[in-house]
Amino acid sequence: MLNVGNAVLNGKYLLSLQKKHNMSTKSHLIAPSVLAADFAKLYDDIIMVNNSEADWFHIDIMDGVFVPNISFGFPVMQAIAKHATKPLDVHLMIVDPDRYLQVCKDSGAEIITVHYEACTHLHRTLAAIKELGCKAGVALNPHTPVALLKDVLADLDLVCLMSVNPGFGGQKFISNTYTKVQELRAMAKGVNDGLLIEIDGGVTTANAAQLLKAGADVLVAGSFVFNAAAPLDTIKSLKDIDINIENI
Repeated sequence: MLNVGNAVLNGKYLLSLQKKHNMSTKSHLIAPSVLAADFAKLYDDIIMVNNSEADWFHIDIMDGVFVPNISFGFPVMQAIAKHATKPLDVHLMIVDPDRYLQVCKDSGAEIITVHYEACTHLHRTLAAIKELGCKAGVALNPHTPVALLKDVLADLDLVCLMSVNPGFGGQKFISNTYTKVQELRAMAKGVNDGLLIEIDGGVTTANAAQLLKAGADVLVAGSFVFNAAAPLDTIKSLKDIDINIENI
């Protein structure tokens, strides 16, 4: 009963987000990664995403310790939240994420994802995220097997599979991700049927259909969107992919 409830709850949650934020009702979600935006005109890029067919803003918080890069902190995230009309999907690429869950929520997060590799007491961290009223996600680095999530799978709203090594945008997609998506979807069947599988890194129209067919639900796209000549059209091309007609 709990597992069915999780599936229904996630479905109702997505419907409520779609209504609240005027999101598309198509089956898969698109989350442009703000890390790849032009920070000199960040407001313009936020408005572009608001006006696009994207569903979420993907926000990467990096500390330069867990990953070899520093992105931006919560003041910038707060500025994004002030103008964003779509949910903030926040990916904490940091050590000791528990210290920052409250400020993350207060800065506008609706989904908070922490790394399996950064959490000593993952179950406790997930419970703390949910106590804040946010959806709880776990991210896995490319080398981390999905089988390690077996004991917390029923507690998750989202799993973010890194399809590049985290820290920098514009990297080459790691093809083993397809297998990991299939394995995770099979694991979730009957345990957490409402689980959202998110793919982060190297996503383009060249691999999106295969990812969706493997079982992915959310596609994070950074450089592919923000470096495009026509970002609105690029987002639409990702959103319009139909795995029932794609030749993959």
